[in-house]
Amino acid sequence: MTRADRRPGAETGEPKVVSPALVGRDEELSTLVTTVTAPPSVVVIEGESGIGKTRLLTELRGRPELAGRTVVTGWCRRIREPFPLGPVIEAARGLAGRLPARALSPVAGALRPLLPELADRLPPPPPPPEDRAAGRHQLFRALVELLTAAGPVVLVIEDLHWADDQTVDFLSYLLTTPPAGLSLVVTFRGEEVDPSVRALAAKLPAPVHRAEVVLELLDERETGELAAAILGIERVSGEFAGYLRTRTSGLPFAIEELLALLRARGDIVHRGGGYARRALAALDVPSGIRDPVLARISRLSDGARLVVRAAAVLQTPVPVPVLAATCQVPTAQVLAGLDELLDSGLFTEDGMAVGFRHLLAAQAVYGTLSGPRRRELHGRAAAALGSLQPPPLGQLAHHLRHAGRLAEWAEVAERAADQALELGHDAEAARLLEELLRHAPLDPDRRGRIATRLAQAAIETVEITPELTELLAGVLELELPAAVRGELAFRLALLHEAVGSDAGVVRRLYTTAVGDLADRPDLKAWAMMGLAIPTAPAVPLAEHRRWLHRMLQTLPNVDDSDFRLFLRGKAAMVQVLTGDRGWRELVGQIEAETRGAPRRRRAVNAYQSVGMAACYAGHHQDAARLLGAALVGAEAVESRKLSFRARSALALLDYCRGEWERLPGTVAALLDELADYPAARVDVEVVAGCLALAHGELDQAETRLSRVAAEAAGMGGYELVALATDAQARLAVVRDEPARAVEPIRELLATVDAKQLRMPVLRTLAAGVRVLAAVGHAAEARSLLDRTARDLAGLDAPLGPAVLRHAEGELLAAAGEWSAAGRELLAAADRYQPPGCRYEAAQARERAAECLLVAGVAGAQRPLLAALDSYRRLGARWDADRATGTARRYGIPVPARHRGGRRGYGERLSPREREVAARAAAGRTNREIAQELFLSPKTVDKHIGAALRKLGLRSRAELAGRVPSG
Repeated sequence: MTRADRRPGAETGEPKVVSPALVGRDEELSTLVTTVTAPPSVVVIEGESGIGKTRLLTELRGRPELAGRTVVTGWCRRIREPFPLGPVIEAARGLAGRLPARALSPVAGALRPLLPELADRLPPPPPPPEDRAAGRHQLFRALVELLTAAGPVVLVIEDLHWADDQTVDFLSYLLTTPPAGLSLVVTFRGEEVDPSVRALAAKLPAPVHRAEVVLELLDERETGELAAAILGIERVSGEFAGYLRTRTSGLPFAIEELLALLRARGDIVHRGGGYARRALAALDVPSGIRDPVLARISRLSDGARLVVRAAAVLQTPVPVPVLAATCQVPTAQVLAGLDELLDSGLFTEDGMAVGFRHLLAAQAVYGTLSGPRRRELHGRAAAALGSLQPPPLGQLAHHLRHAGRLAEWAEVAERAADQALELGHDAEAARLLEELLRHAPLDPDRRGRIATRLAQAAIETVEITPELTELLAGVLELELPAAVRGELAFRLALLHEAVGSDAGVVRRLYTTAVGDLADRPDLKAWAMMGLAIPTAPAVPLAEHRRWLHRMLQTLPNVDDSDFRLFLRGKAAMVQVLTGDRGWRELVGQIEAETRGAPRRRRAVNAYQSVGMAACYAGHHQDAARLLGAALVGAEAVESRKLSFRARSALALLDYCRGEWERLPGTVAALLDELADYPAARVDVEVVAGCLALAHGELDQAETRLSRVAAEAAGMGGYELVALATDAQARLAVVRDEPARAVEPIRELLATVDAKQLRMPVLRTLAAGVRVLAAVGHAAEARSLLDRTARDLAGLDAPLGPAVLRHAEGELLAAAGEWSAAGRELLAAADRYQPPGCRYEAAQARERAAECLLVAGVAGAQRPLLAALDSYRRLGARWDADRATGTARRYGIPVPARHRGGRRGYGERLSPREREVAARAAAGRTNREIAQELFLSPKTVDKHIGAALRKLGLRSRAELAGRVPSG
């Protein structure tokens, strides 16, 4: 290791404070080098701001193992431009000298407008694609070809927590089949990163090597080592190291900044071969970074301080002329100040751009500027950036706004939003338009138009907040032209649906829209479709059917064939949910037109709508086909929203079909990813509650099911309410508290009776009949069963035959007719098989066995043991324990079940320890292993510790090659 660079600053004599040695990161650097030199590979570096992610990568670039490889870097910025893929394009510019002389394929020409630096190596641009999705796919292919042609490349994308959606989508596309010579390294702050970013490298193709590096805060020993390295000495005193650790929490950037301040103030003195503070009690330096940074800056020259203030306002690194123009001082003075700042380590160079080495320092300085000074500097920054060609619209809009030039800001921000929408960057467009709507001086007509575009952009994103819908609702109350009012009401209805708002609110907005959209048959038909979906309470089914009929009559007036396909999907969805057999004809048309493989957003949405309804109604095979195609299509069109919906629906389908093997891990991941998307999350919440009950987590299940039933009811999701209510009723019966389930059942029944909608009640009918009979309301239960049977007559209801027999068996059991009840319940179990309802079939068999055992019928143990076997295969521990208890009461031998545990393995690894250790040896983290094996991270850590002890190893790195195979 070299010693500290003690060259003085230009004016202050202040030593450079960036450590010449990498401290406390040897293992992480070794992992990084090993992985990137074995392409194709991915390294994920996670850590908080100031933890040393960029420093680790700086060390990587200097390692001899990387000789012959090109390292290119792109940075995600906090202040983004409205065009997507900025970080990837920025990195691609570094490939100029690596491209071969041979011609690239025509698809690479798509990059010419974005990479003029490579124009001499790129073919002419190909013809423009037919739509945005195709254009994005073409651009993705071109970038992959560029990375492949450049040979061994290490692509570094820093600060991925600020990435735009298309950068995340491109990386996901890249990792599907990465070039053989590519190593990808990404960094992000764990506390700020979106779950979709975390999921990028979770599942990779088999040949791809993967490593995860999590940078932790330095401990007291490492803090002392870092301080000694910065000061260029052998060691510091333990007291001094403890002081630094307490003040900085072991954050490397804070340690560097605090040491720089102490040296500048003369508060570090040499003593006894090391350094110690002159007076520990007297020195009053606050913790963190803000004050140390400001104190360092106060010791800079006047010219350097002017540069610092301008850079703090600009935030992101900029070309030197922009920085000089913002300072409004002679270039020579700016350059002198830059020399001083770069030498001190406060600033860093990034190609042709310069700026703060760390955003925290910029924010610290910005916070000290007065309001008038900020506005003046923002104005200068806007002028400097506006002179660039083309101007960076995102940054320009930011500075105009903070300069108080709101009229100019509104114009530029609207242009930036238009650019973002044109390029498919919906989230950035929504952000810009929302800021305009909240803060810009707009007349009502312009406010209405911007609100409509905002609603259109927002519906394509996942993060839709109640604050946004409130903002748009306020615009809707203004005096707007009818066409604008109608479109805004329609799009606001879509947003309310997405956030799970009250179904009545949604219906009122659709009704308003229909009356104002005379010149938009496409949107008018869509609004009619919204009124045809049976979600709003107290609206009879006949009215929904009338709206459906009106929509189908309007459909021929819609010119867009994709849009007609989309609306046919919605119509088929309603027909499925209401038992209308005509849905199959519509689905046949949709599949014929798309050849069974949707590759446009609206076609994917059509498949998804019908597939979800088919899952609810019990058409499980149809649901699997449609939703599987929808998921493939959603990934093809690169829509996170559609992908979320398809994955949520498939999770619900897996629950309904008894495909539970990997469902807990899937549900946990989806709940995390869907935190801001209630419309898709509610499906997964229902599954999570039902699984919690089956796994015996009764209190958690009860709490979750009550909450999600209320949420689904507010959204008009009666099918989900039925699933949750059924689980609640079964729990109440087992706890011998059936009265607790009566009210939720009656609420659901009252709703579906008012709507004359019988299909949603099917999944809770048997439990509902049992609960009502158990509390002495057998006549009410009989009436319910008879009404349901009558209303189902002639409907396409695959669950009907099984559910009706199941409910009939419960009524017979309540009347003490045990043998007849057992026969009905066994018949119900058989009828649950065609739709694939394994869990319900097992419940019917268990209940049949109970009745037959009471009646003393020979052979009653067979359905009980069959039910027990099904429960065990499903992993339904609560149900299995209950069935086992019944068997023991009647003296029925139960096959033994291994419950886990060490079973006397001594110094040999248990099967579970071997399984966990093998995954750890392969480089998986505790979190990944926990998700794969459905364990807690603490349990994983316990198994790894036991494996290390038994094998006589000291670290998990030594597990490779040491884990026995049997």
